[in-house]
Amino acid sequence: MHSSQILQSALFLLATPALAALKVASNLEVLEWTPEQIAKEDYYNGTVSIVNGGIPSLSSDRTVDLGANSETQLLRQFALHKNLRTVLTTVEVYYRIVASKKKGIAKLEDLKGKRIGAFPSTSSEYFVQTLLATVGLAPSDYTIVSGGACLKLPCGASTFPTMLKQGTIDAIGMWEPSVQLGAEAIGSDAIIFEQTIYREIYNLVTTAEKLADPAKRREIVAYVAALVKAEDVFRLDPEKVVDRAAAAVKTNATLFREVWPVHRWTARNPLDIVDVMLEEDKYVARADRREPMSRDVLETLVDRSLLEDALKLAEK
Repeated sequence: MHSSQILQSALFLLATPALAALKVASNLEVLEWTPEQIAKEDYYNGTVSIVNGGIPSLSSDRTVDLGANSETQLLRQFALHKNLRTVLTTVEVYYRIVASKKKGIAKLEDLKGKRIGAFPSTSSEYFVQTLLATVGLAPSDYTIVSGGACLKLPCGASTFPTMLKQGTIDAIGMWEPSVQLGAEAIGSDAIIFEQTIYREIYNLVTTAEKLADPAKRREIVAYVAALVKAEDVFRLDPEKVVDRAAAAVKTNATLFREVWPVHRWTARNPLDIVDVMLEEDKYVARADRREPMSRDVLETLVDRSLLEDALKLAEK
């Protein structure tokens, strides 16, 4: 850690009162959770345990204070548990598709009739559907094939990069680094489709009950303030944290550097988050065989006041 970063961390910690233990549940096999680790280690003046899980953990384990997942899983859980509140978006990720040129794929329209590796009923499949709809392709025009993600080499036989190399799928559409590893697996045969139509909105979520508890809210505010500090480093000076972040997710820093540009590391509540979820919930509702939620209902999901308090604390 650089001396200036050490001084900044020390000043921030001194400005924050001692705090009780906080428990955060995240999917520890995705890159998106890594700012939580840097916030814990460098900026939070208290004890944080980060366990494998996500937003569902808030309902299954009452000792969990915060859960993190994409907006797809947030919608799925909020439909069942209306006490959930998203307090922060920690990263927005512009997914990509990698495809095999040997399969006759030169443009998105060429994915018609192809086999695309993606996770059904998740942000992965929703992304594929959303992007391909822009070129007139319906879900019936291609086949979604299930498989596994890969975080680093060697990738297993049932993972998407290996399936792409073996030719059992023609493309991959999902979060990183599986897309990058797929591209590397097929080398010069790879064509990558970048896009700005869809971005994953990775949320930090708690419950209305925990926000109503003054002591617990103070802890969450302090941790979100720590996340704001960590995200500033991720965005402005990533070389200070990329090795540690890669180690946290058990991948290598070279690979993490390759996919860093598709991640918007910024602690905020997107102004359009309700608009995005209103549209996306049509997809989630169909998958879960329920009616889509209304705007009025989704508005209650977003708590913007906690981040406002955290930003004030982070400035001290």
